[in-house]
Amino acid sequence: MANYGYPIDEDWTHEEIGTVINFFNLVEAANETGVEKEAFLAGYKKFKTVVKSIGEEKRIGRDFQNVSGYSIYHTLQKAKAATSKRFKM
Repeated sequence: MANYGYPIDEDWTHEEIGTVINFFNLVEAANETGVEKEAFLAGYKKFKTVVKSIGEEKRIGRDFQNVSGYSIYHTLQKAKAATSKRFKM
């Protein structure tokens, strides 16, 4: 996991920031080493409690991809399509 700044909204609480960062970490892990499908999808579900709108999710996804090189959308699609317990991009 590289050293870069995550796209964080200043209006989020500390708990919400932790939830979003945890999901970003799951996306990174899915792309670098692989993660459990259920853990990833649970992290996404929590992420969506903070980032509720599709527009905001897309904006954050673009910002995250710009700094990390990892696509939230493509990683999520791979997780949903995975037939095994663990998946890797």
